[in-house]
Amino acid sequence: MQVTVRRGDTLWRYSVLFGIPYPLIVDSNRGVDPNALVIGQTVQIPGYVWSDYSIQRGDSLWRIAVQNGISTELLLQTNPGVQSNALQIGQVIRVPRRVTSLVINPVRNYNYAALRADLQTLQAVYPFLLRSSIGRSVMGKEMPEIRIGRGSKRVHFNSSIHANEWITTPVIMRFMNEYALALTNSTDIRGLNMYEQYLQTTLSIVPMMNPDGVNLVIDGPPNEEPFASEAVRINNGSYDFSGWKANIRGVDLNKQFPALWERDAVIGPQEPAPRDFSGTAPLTEPEVQHLAALTRERDFVRVLAFHTQGNVFFWGFEGLEPPESAVLAREFADVSGYRAVRDAGSTAGYKDWFIQDWRRPGFTIELGTGANPLPLSQFGPIYDSSLGIMLAALYM
Repeated sequence: MQVTVRRGDTLWRYSVLFGIPYPLIVDSNRGVDPNALVIGQTVQIPGYVWSDYSIQRGDSLWRIAVQNGISTELLLQTNPGVQSNALQIGQVIRVPRRVTSLVINPVRNYNYAALRADLQTLQAVYPFLLRSSIGRSVMGKEMPEIRIGRGSKRVHFNSSIHANEWITTPVIMRFMNEYALALTNSTDIRGLNMYEQYLQTTLSIVPMMNPDGVNLVIDGPPNEEPFASEAVRINNGSYDFSGWKANIRGVDLNKQFPALWERDAVIGPQEPAPRDFSGTAPLTEPEVQHLAALTRERDFVRVLAFHTQGNVFFWGFEGLEPPESAVLAREFADVSGYRAVRDAGSTAGYKDWFIQDWRRPGFTIELGTGANPLPLSQFGPIYDSSLGIMLAALYM
């Protein structure tokens, strides 16, 4: 929500008036000098939206303020020119309303358009969410990264690197919304103080690693050629893409990392396929190139890659994982009920590469059970289990 700066206004004053932590207001206005506000300048207030209200008989600013859980001073601040002793029936004023519930509904077929729409909604209400692009997919779709927090501990989540595991994206988006909601309402999640984490941790989220593949599974072949015809050919002429894990070129993105890639490449398909083709060399696909570059740049202390399915997670690679990984694995198992497996012999995956090159904790989280793509009816249990893991990844 935008407000217009008046004489004497400061970001600190807005923090007090709106009941929003000062760092969230500063981070919602990254191009604004907190010490040099200009009269008439617009400032973003996170966690609020405007609502028009028509004055009724017997109304007063005090009564309207009480009904909306705000102060009379705030109503006067946001309605310059309105006089508390001269309200007129039918007069319309603007009421700032604190957002107290989720602003997105992630429980739907979650294609790339759904992701973009929900990110736009979240950023409008919570402008402290810092959005950037890590690059573009094969078909040119922007791959957004969202950062939450201002701390020195850097944690990373990603999802939907496999196309038919797209339910992982709305799971992470729901968490992003809950996190932002807790910050602006000064509430906890499962008894944990999220504002404390905001100050200590910077969480990086790439919510859809394989946008072309996700759209292929949910919506069918694209309109663009040669991608449409080639995808159908790779899929053996079938228009049922429910078994498709790869990117639009038929390369399995989680078999593309330089972590014993050669071992993985000889056991799978030797040409583009709906799943398991490792490519002709490591890091040939733009999606994994961008993720690798982001990982090198951000220097994460731990990473979590969300997949489906199995109610299990993997936390080791060739014995190179640090002792901290075992501690985190025990906690993840306790809070989720998922089975912890140190090493299933995987190679060329993102967490494998991260453990190999950084010797830091990396995890592949396999949400839910059944055949991919998992049905939305599983969203609730999946989210409950993954929420504990995500919180533990931030707090520990």
